[in-house]
Amino acid sequence: MNFAKLIQPDAVKVVTSASSKKRLLHSISELAHSAYGLDVAVVSDALLAREALGPTGVGHGVALPHARIEGLESVLGVFVLLDKPIDFSSVDRQPVDIAFALFAPEQAGVEHLKALALVSRTLRDSSICAKLRANPDPTKLFAILAENQSAQAA
Repeated sequence: MNFAKLIQPDAVKVVTSASSKKRLLHSISELAHSAYGLDVAVVSDALLAREALGPTGVGHGVALPHARIEGLESVLGVFVLLDKPIDFSSVDRQPVDIAFALFAPEQAGVEHLKALALVSRTLRDSSICAKLRANPDPTKLFAILAENQSAQAA
């Protein structure tokens, strides 16, 4: 599993209008629609349903919302950097300003877990998060994620 298979450059965005978790999840759903053609309502409902099971804020300002979406053929991701952190009910109670959302096929199994592990491992690295937070340009954000993947593969 690598970022090149998981996310495309147009699935990276800086969000300036998210004032709540629900608004952020809606922005993520809209980005999934524009990047991959996914239905905004289906994605939004799936993300909200997953959040109802337990928050996906993993700490240190990072959230990993994820959901299974009927009809997908592979795991897809979107990356969002927020200009202002928001409350996400994270495990460490810190507000979130980085969100990497994953969408998996209904029967994804191990591929979904591999993608979640890759993203989690990457965003646990404080130096990568610092680079992401310092570069509010979608092209640079994508390059940082792709660069990290190349470094891990070496």
